[in-house]
Amino acid sequence: MAESWSFLDTFDPNFRPLVVIELAKGTKEETIDWFTKRIVDKKANGGAQLLIKPLVTENGNENIYLVGASHLRLLLGAETVGLVKECNDNSMRTFTYSSRKTFKDFADDNHNFLTMAEGQYIIKHELENLRAKDEKMIPGYPQAKLYPGKSIVRRLLTSGVLVQIFPLHDREELKKLRHSWYGQVKVGYQPLDEIRCYFGETVALYFGFLEYFTFALIPMAVIGIPYYVFAWEDYDKYVMFATFNLLWSTVILEVWKRICAIMTYRWGTLLMKRQFEEPRPGFHGVLGINPVTGREEPVYSSIKRQIRIYLVSLPFVCLCLYFSLYVMMIYFDLEQWALDYHEENESNFSSLMLFVPSIIYAVVIEIMNRIYRYAAEFLTSWENHRLESSYQNHLVLKVLVFNFLNCFASLFYIAFVLFDMKLLRQSLATLLITSQILNQFAESLLPYWLQKRHKKRMKKRMCSLKTDVDLSLVEQVNLEKEMGTYFGTFDDYLELFLQFGYVSLFSCVYPLAAVFAVLNNITEIYSDALKMCRVYKRPFAEPTANIGVWQLAFETMSVISVVTNCILIGMSPQVNALFPDSKMDLILTVALVEHLLLAIKFIMAFVIPDKPRDIQIKLAQLEFESLEALKQQVRATDMYNSEK
Repeated sequence: MAESWSFLDTFDPNFRPLVVIELAKGTKEETIDWFTKRIVDKKANGGAQLLIKPLVTENGNENIYLVGASHLRLLLGAETVGLVKECNDNSMRTFTYSSRKTFKDFADDNHNFLTMAEGQYIIKHELENLRAKDEKMIPGYPQAKLYPGKSIVRRLLTSGVLVQIFPLHDREELKKLRHSWYGQVKVGYQPLDEIRCYFGETVALYFGFLEYFTFALIPMAVIGIPYYVFAWEDYDKYVMFATFNLLWSTVILEVWKRICAIMTYRWGTLLMKRQFEEPRPGFHGVLGINPVTGREEPVYSSIKRQIRIYLVSLPFVCLCLYFSLYVMMIYFDLEQWALDYHEENESNFSSLMLFVPSIIYAVVIEIMNRIYRYAAEFLTSWENHRLESSYQNHLVLKVLVFNFLNCFASLFYIAFVLFDMKLLRQSLATLLITSQILNQFAESLLPYWLQKRHKKRMKKRMCSLKTDVDLSLVEQVNLEKEMGTYFGTFDDYLELFLQFGYVSLFSCVYPLAAVFAVLNNITEIYSDALKMCRVYKRPFAEPTANIGVWQLAFETMSVISVVTNCILIGMSPQVNALFPDSKMDLILTVALVEHLLLAIKFIMAFVIPDKPRDIQIKLAQLEFESLEALKQQVRATDMYNSEK
């Protein structure tokens, strides 16, 4: 275990480090031997059948290990996880080792057939599916209990033996990607295919959606500027603007489904089968048999899970919502104090003080959102969901409900209880702009500054060393292991979701919201690209066919925006003047218009296909071919049995 990297290179020329495993300092030798043996052991014996080598530094082995796999092992792993690749006839098909010759660019000596990100995804899948069989505890750590079916990696993480697992960057490819992505300021599309090859489909889809959403906001921004300048108090003129906004929100979401289908078909993830998803690493239970697949996997009672959800998680969420409303009422007390102070003093300082409560409230909202996020993650993990998709759905639901109330409750209260349109405009503008500034600072600027400082210190330390080990690799691993961890696209989508709410919910009150959203998103594209390439560790690629539950979240927000805008327009003095004698006629008219707009939205959603016609035909052809192949297999089996 004390060989230098150069010796390992000579010893095993085909070994390519893809993933780094860092164990805690002082980890017992028997634990290391047991864990590494499980990694290299054959699949039939419950191992991962991967390659693992220690990284030797100037101080010897610091419990950092490099994990790779043979070319054959990666190909077999690609079949296991169901990767879809392009065939020689330009069609997309699920990769199988037996039919490997039919796939484009495949050759036995072509080790680049699978991208580095795909290889890292396969290794992650195999490591996460290392599960205890007969072990009762982690060797050397009797307090770290194991039982049949428990994820070994998960137990090592929770017991503090395993510090982290992360994929290595490819320096040359990253340099090329940085140059084409954000290395030069330009007006154009992002290199989404290159982003997908390097970071995987989930990250590429987020940047694709961010780019698309930014372009889709431009018409709203262009139309909103003259409305803001020339028709500020004429609410009847906002009817056309609000109507366009509502139809716009439907069209962009439906068109996105089509664009998403085109991209994911080209990437192969649209065809990946997800119905037999493996249990997530955090899922625990007694080892049993899956009745569908017949495979061994942990089993946990759904009744216990429902009890945890409805008797613990739901009351906690309700308590947090109550606390959010309580903070909101404190904010309105501050608003009243600032207004009274301004009326008494009538100065420039008192005018500025009018904005202070909204700014403070916006900062408090961001803090509460982040604290609640950690609590929601803990509760959702404790609920013990079997599938990653189920875990994500429950987490998104918890976070969206709280964030929606926390961010928009004050605006609804101002609009429909206080009926103060001036305060609504001021609060909406302050919340939107403040939240964008805070997010840019907290998510990109601050981490980038901290990472730059750490990189300078690390380079000075490396340059002072006198050692024979491969400094380039040692330096890379030591730099990357100290970088921040990218926890996925959840927070990025959440930021866009809240931005979409600010733009669509009260569009007839503050048309400039789309302008600020466009400006923010342009900088967001560059800052997010910067943090992916320079600030965070490389995330593991995660195949996905769409943006998941976020599509439903955006569609729900667009439906709510129909209701809010119709009510706001109905509350305007100009519309009220049309019904001087009967408020009931006004209410019925607003309800009729709202139902009509909702009907138009749902008709448009139904009429616009989710997938383009050519994609539908290709998917149908693949389904037909699969059925024909199954029929031939059944006939061959029947003929074989009849001959016997």
